[in-house]
Formats: sequence, C-alpha cells, structure tokens
Amino acid sequence: MNSIHHLSRVQMNSCKTLIRATLSCLDFRAGIPNSTTRRHFPISLSAHPGLRIKSHNSFSISRSYCSLATAITSEISDFTEGIVAQSVDLETPEDLCKDRVEELLSKNKDDVANLMKMERRVGNGEERRERWFPYLDKCKAEDAYLSSSEVLEAVDPFIMDPRKEKFRNAVNNRSYSVSLVVEGLSDFGNVSAAFRSADALGIQSVHVVSFDSSRRYRDNRHVSMGAEKWLDIELWNSISECFEVLKARGYRIATAHMGVESVSVYDVDWSCPTAIVVGNELNGISKEALELSDLHCSIPMKGMVDSFNVSVAAGLLMHHAVCDRTSRMGCHGDLAEDERQILLAEIYLRPNKNSTRIANEYSRRKLAMQSKL
Repeated sequence: MNSIHHLSRVQMNSCKTLIRATLSCLDFRAGIPNSTTRRHFPISLSAHPGLRIKSHNSFSISRSYCSLATAITSEISDFTEGIVAQSVDLETPEDLCKDRVEELLSKNKDDVANLMKMERRVGNGEERRERWFPYLDKCKAEDAYLSSSEVLEAVDPFIMDPRKEKFRNAVNNRSYSVSLVVEGLSDFGNVSAAFRSADALGIQSVHVVSFDSSRRYRDNRHVSMGAEKWLDIELWNSISECFEVLKARGYRIATAHMGVESVSVYDVDWSCPTAIVVGNELNGISKEALELSDLHCSIPMKGMVDSFNVSVAAGLLMHHAVCDRTSRMGCHGDLAEDERQILLAEIYLRPNKNSTRIANEYSRRKLAMQSKL
C-alpha cells in the first residue's frame, strides 16, 4: 500500500513538473495594436486546489526601441507581480459593486476634485473656448508630469481589449455641452439614479449643490451601479456660486419647473451648451435658482399627477437633450480628437489604484532614463 501511495505521489509530481515546464514557455503579445512585442512569462502553479496561475517573476520584453516612451513602457512591469498583460482588468469585482455616492458627497470640494486625475484648467472659462473642456494634457505622476499619450502608453497593455473598446466607445459619445445640476436633493438614491442616467447618456459633467447627508441612502446603495466614478463631479456650497461658474464656462441655465413662464422641453434647442437643473424632492427648484436661471422648461404630462420623481425627470430631460442634439447635429458626442485622447487617459486612470501605480512607475522610469541622457 505504501509503495502505491509513493508511486502516486511520484506521478503527481511528474505531472506538475510537466505542466510547469510547458506553461513557463508561453509567450504573450502586448495588447497594443500592430505591436510585434513578445513577452515571456515564467509561470508556476500553486499547489492548492484551483491551480491558480500567478506571475513568478516580473516579465521581460525584447524589442528595439524607437523612443524614450517605448523603452520606459518595456520596464514598468517589474513591480506588477501577479499581473499578466492582456489578462488584467484594472477594475476588481469588489470595485464593480461599490457605490460611493454617499462617500463622495460627504467630502469637501477639494477632496472630490482630487478624484479626477488629469490636471484641470485653473479658471472657470476665462480663456473661453468654443465650448467648455475641463482638462489639460498633463497628469501629475510622482515628481513629473505625463501627457495623455504617455498615460495611454503606460496603462494600455494592462487593460483587456474588450474593456479598452468599451472605454473608447464611451469617450466617443461623451460631451460637456450638456451638464446636470442637482440642487438640494436629500435622498442619495435619487442622486445615484441621476448619475447613472447621466453616464448612460454620455453626459460627463454633473454638479451637486447644497446636498443633505441623508441616512436613507443606505437603502439604495447600488442604484448608481458605479456610474459616479466615471463622471466629473463638482460640489457647490450655493446655487449662485454654481451658476456663476457655469455661465462663465458658456452654459445656458435651464431649470426644470412647471410655471407660466416655462417652455416645453420639446421647444428648446439643446445644441446650445446647457446646464439642466433639477430641484429638491419636496420643494422643487429654489426661488434663487429660478431667478438666476436663463429659462424654465417642463416636461408635458397627460395624466392625473403633475410631477415626476426627480431622478426620473432628470433622466427624461437629459434623454431628450441628447436626442435633440443627435437630430440637429448628427451625434451627441462632440469632443475634438485631442480632447477625446485626454478624456480617455483620465478614464484609464480612474478604476482603481493599480492604474495610478502603473503611471507612477512609468514616471519614475521616465525621470531615471532622462537623467542618464
């Protein structure tokens, strides 16, 4: 019996050795279009059930370099133990089920601004462009700045192809020409639902004014489905401060309000940069907001009730704005090529800390190589 057990152990060890030897010879191509880079991964199998594959050592790359950037990219992987190119989604399953709206809206304005990675324009539209775009083509990483192209060069190999395609499609359909403002909402569930609609419709910029930290939010933890981490969220202490900045950026202010001066949402030209404002669940838009806005608009209703839930109203208004823009202009997304690249770099950096770590490592390599020149 002992000899049989010994033989079985020998056979199992032989099998594991064979598998280890076979897998260690695997080559992977980098996930960069038209790339001829081949990456060799020494891989071992752990002994516990499930045969989880992990990177045993940092991988090496062999290629001829035509630029400093490509040389740096080839070396950034020595700190990513356990990460395999072409198989890594920088967003973990835990990240997908987190809903951080309550956490975000409990922060001050500076904390929320720090969640955005690319440098933002200093001023609020003084250097007036044809339409507002908030980002500069640089990102602080360690002790240096990276351009959007360098961010993409660094992080791109570590994102799965289907996810990269999803990022690009989202960016191509993004616009800052329509913005959402939520004023005085007391239910974080409504804020979350409005954020989710904004993201789904390609509206990148959202503003929250005078929010109230409601305990009811815990009953609505997953309403936003993580949409808040892809949006540009700005917090304001007063409606006057928010409107002043939005007008300086070139926005027209349209408040959702039923009144004698209101115009139908169907009669508004939404190709003009417009900030859509929705108000408190019980009291609606504040008097100050109504006085400071450029127009009041309403959604025609045919039933017995005379109002929508605030998050539903926000979704309907944004949806009609996107449809109207598409019919007038051919599409909703209106970012220039350089703006799309900058926003794509911003989105690459947002999912979790891994992407930022990769960019920081790229920056360190960049500084080290420049010092040798």
